[in-house]
Amino acid sequence: MEYVGRVPAPPLDRFIDDIYCLTGVPRHRRMNVPPMPSAHLFVNLGGPVRLWDSDPSVPPAVFTDGWFMGVWTRRFLFEYPTPVWLVGVHFKPWGMSPFVDMPATELRDRWVPVDAVWQRSVDRIRNQVGAAAAPAESLRVVEEELRSRLAEAPSRGLALVQHTGGRLETSYGAVQVGALADAAGVSGNHLATQFTSHVGVTPKRVARIYRFARLILSVDALRPVDWSDLAQTAGYFDRAHFSREFKDFTGHTPTEFLALRRRFPAERGFPPDAGPMPAD
Repeated sequence: MEYVGRVPAPPLDRFIDDIYCLTGVPRHRRMNVPPMPSAHLFVNLGGPVRLWDSDPSVPPAVFTDGWFMGVWTRRFLFEYPTPVWLVGVHFKPWGMSPFVDMPATELRDRWVPVDAVWQRSVDRIRNQVGAAAAPAESLRVVEEELRSRLAEAPSRGLALVQHTGGRLETSYGAVQVGALADAAGVSGNHLATQFTSHVGVTPKRVARIYRFARLILSVDALRPVDWSDLAQTAGYFDRAHFSREFKDFTGHTPTEFLALRRRFPAERGFPPDAGPMPAD
């Protein structure tokens, strides 16, 4: 597959890591996706996409057009169509808030059709993306759509979440949440309330996801892996807690994960391979 992406121009870059176009034939149809520090918008112009929650009580979903996903706190399974033609947006954990008029908690650990969030818009967006002559033009279409939907005035508390969330991002969750609250001059409860409102989860949960992302992205399967060293560098000082969280987030023990990564090495410079693992 080919991945073409770019960071959008200001002010969208405060809320979005990148907008991208993914096309071609996937190396692996099913991908096991761990919690990562982002929310998503997908516009699908290919065949049906299938999604499974790791929670067996949640029914699977099939999307033919487009969907939003908030921050996920557990893994899910994603099945590509063949061929793939997706245009997507990687929002920062708090980044979806100024573009949608619904509580972030309603998008946490969920996939929601685009038309349930942006009323009667997905067909128009898909037609515009489908008419684009090149991936770069597809990205421009989606960027302009986002720019038109960016709230003129930020909602209450978003600036606080953006500032403190940015510190969690740059530190990979290493900054104590209490220190963030003290530095911002607010109580821990107030900070947690604002994160829940704009992200859907507490700052402690966001810190956990950033910490895990740092760990998983630092694994070099081509070399010997010292899990104790990687875990400590990422901020895990309790080996039992690290092992338990790793299994919860990936469905594998560290040893199993490493064997799978060596069997299916990540393609360098290909972001969809950074974190997700083949499930087939």
